[in-house]
Amino acid sequence: MRTDQILTRLERVFARLDREPERPAHLQTPQMSRHRVVLLGSTLAFYLAIVVAVLTTSWLVRLDWQIMFFRPYEQWPQLHAFLDYLVVLGQRGPTAVMVAAWLGWRSWRQHTLRPLITLGVALLLLNITVGSVKLGLGRLGPHYATEIGSAELFAGGDIFPSGHTANAVVTWGILAYLASTGVTRRVLSVVSAVVSLSVGATTVYLGTHWVSDVLLGWSAGLLILLALPWFEPLIARTEAYVFDVRELLRRRAETGRMPAPVVSVLTPLLSAGGKWQLRPAAEVALGGATGGAEEPVPQPVRDTAAATTASAVTLHSPTTRPAVHPAGRPHVIRSERTPVTPVGSRRPAHTERAAARGAAARPVAGG
Repeated sequence: MRTDQILTRLERVFARLDREPERPAHLQTPQMSRHRVVLLGSTLAFYLAIVVAVLTTSWLVRLDWQIMFFRPYEQWPQLHAFLDYLVVLGQRGPTAVMVAAWLGWRSWRQHTLRPLITLGVALLLLNITVGSVKLGLGRLGPHYATEIGSAELFAGGDIFPSGHTANAVVTWGILAYLASTGVTRRVLSVVSAVVSLSVGATTVYLGTHWVSDVLLGWSAGLLILLALPWFEPLIARTEAYVFDVRELLRRRAETGRMPAPVVSVLTPLLSAGGKWQLRPAAEVALGGATGGAEEPVPQPVRDTAAATTASAVTLHSPTTRPAVHPAGRPHVIRSERTPVTPVGSRRPAHTERAAARGAAARPVAGG
């Protein structure tokens, strides 16, 4: 797809945003209130307590093994088919597409890019925080455990904390975070909590995660949602930057009808037969716009030096770039040219001299 087509489509999208009403007055950026700070500190303490409990192989690890030996998927096999589909609500790919589609529609209607940018920031924080802990602790899952009663840490695994659970908390919780009214925020908070709790319990049922993995995943996702107000200035700057880039692209598209680059200047010089034609330098400087009938094409110059001079005059002007030799007709240095013996006389035939020469012919021998 060409650059001008991409710019045209972007311009249509932003033009649609421009036609929408102004942002509703009830859209307000969440603040880092005292209640939120207290809740953030409590969640962080719970998060650290779970990590310490697993590192010290405490009672939490014993609970993990007991539930693993209980094998919930064998106790209630009739739920297995349904829960296989339910756990998809915690997978990052499908959930990110669904939530991004909804937030993209909201951005379209509310004349703001904040919902999409907030989702991107939240997913970035999720990948950094959860991914680093996963790789750092390297815990193995229940199906790959090697020693009964062990925490299975630093063994090359990547399941602690549970990525499905943390992703469900962040992806569905972002809808409540971006809600425009208090009632909508409360309803979406309950829905996201039910979904994230169900996804975490489903991973334990399927035997893909320990209980401690799910607990840490819930804490990790909640920490990201609670800390998002600290990133609101970054989100606002990013939105302003995107719109500034939009304006820059618009100006470049509007000024694209001004004198074009060298390629655009040389393109009109090609004739229909693939030959190069000489055009006035002033016309080339103006982008080929003469505002009248087409000028006659000058005849080819037979003298090589004259042809070189004419080409230089055509491609040079006070407002144009230096001459650029077109691709497909490489410039050949005079010393590298292959000598060609001319056939016949270059001088045109004169009928009057030929008639006089026929009337008074000289003898064959000198006299």
